[in-house]
Amino acid sequence: MDSHQRSCLYLTRKADDFLQQLLIARGWTMTVVNAPAEAIKSFKKRPYVGILDLSSGFAREQLSAVEHCLLQPDGGWVALASAEQMREPLFRRLVAKYCLDYLVTRVSGDAVADAIDRAHRMVVLNQSPPSLGTDTMVGSSDAMEHLFRNIAKVSSTTAPVFISGESGTGKELTAAAIHQNSGRRDHPFVAINCGAIPHALVQSELYGYERGAFTGAHERRAGKIESAHKGTLFLDEIGDLPMDSQASLLRFLQEGQIERLGSSTPINVDVRVISATHVDIDAAVRAGRFRSDLFHRLCVLRIDEPPLRARGRDIELLANHMLERFRDEGSRRISGFSSGAIEALYNYDWPGNVRELINRVRRAVVMAEGRVITADDLELTQWATPRPITLAEARDVAEQAAIQKALRRHRNRLNDAAQELGISRVTLYRLMGGQRIRDTSSADGDLRPVA
Repeated sequence: MDSHQRSCLYLTRKADDFLQQLLIARGWTMTVVNAPAEAIKSFKKRPYVGILDLSSGFAREQLSAVEHCLLQPDGGWVALASAEQMREPLFRRLVAKYCLDYLVTRVSGDAVADAIDRAHRMVVLNQSPPSLGTDTMVGSSDAMEHLFRNIAKVSSTTAPVFISGESGTGKELTAAAIHQNSGRRDHPFVAINCGAIPHALVQSELYGYERGAFTGAHERRAGKIESAHKGTLFLDEIGDLPMDSQASLLRFLQEGQIERLGSSTPINVDVRVISATHVDIDAAVRAGRFRSDLFHRLCVLRIDEPPLRARGRDIELLANHMLERFRDEGSRRISGFSSGAIEALYNYDWPGNVRELINRVRRAVVMAEGRVITADDLELTQWATPRPITLAEARDVAEQAAIQKALRRHRNRLNDAAQELGISRVTLYRLMGGQRIRDTSSADGDLRPVA
């Protein structure tokens, strides 16, 4: 559902003209219907957000028809209900099961419009994965569906968000998706990796500096925080921030002001802060490596990024997505993955998560000798089950092992070994020749192959 063609379906027994005009002013195309059957006809035209105005006169006996209407795909509902209706089990069940939000009547029109905006963001999120440029959050597992729902929830607020997760899980993509689905989407998204900046330069990177503030400061420079004004600041690997920088960051979060190095003039900055780390931040707080007051400022809302090993069939989905993305980098046209490669992808533990999977697939596209990527091309051979052996091969292996053990036990005395095996010396010679086992029973002890 395109943000410039936002469709709102208003199912009501008696429309509120003021609410309609308010939503139209906010850019919504309104379709008013008085019965569930009319609403179902409208679903065929386009995706929608719906207002279910139960308080307008829908009776208990009409709820089954309303429920059939709510079952239709590609939409999200916000219910308006009276306080009396919300005390009745039938109404409560309907709203809880099918609606993204509800409001008790006598709320303001702006509150309804805000709820519709939030529902719209959820519908958009369910239609396609959050994305940033050419990078897309790919996944349909329960873990990713849960993540997408959380992104939609936190995108509707301006509160700070803390993202926890292992390295390589895609925390920056999640932060960017939150920004893109928020009211700040038209303003900058500025990311800074706190763990990659030398400690001596953290302050100047975050707050900027005036000309002459220190040796080498030949001109004024805005810092990352100031560059994110009106937008979103993403502080990646916040757990690596030195203690003195933690104190100054806390002061900025409390006051909404910064001072460039070399200046005493405060600058008001309006940013939404999203932070992330791969370290156990709770343990860092307990150990005194991270300020608890700063953590509580940053972690108003929390999202846990799922590791790749917990995402089930997303592993294969991601591998194929990356194959399509890098297919043209190879010298030959790769058609897909072998069954052994798919098995290895699922068996491997992925300590490097999505980042590691991307690198392995990209390397395999370039280095593969055949038209199909194998477990060996992915350097995951040991995680693929070896090819099943035939019964003849199994017998051959067992025969070779039995002959070698008998020869070792009898110090290569063929007569004794043959007797133990229950065969003649001639038969043992023949079998040793077939198995390419050397005869070391000569008087001088030299190894010589059996003919």
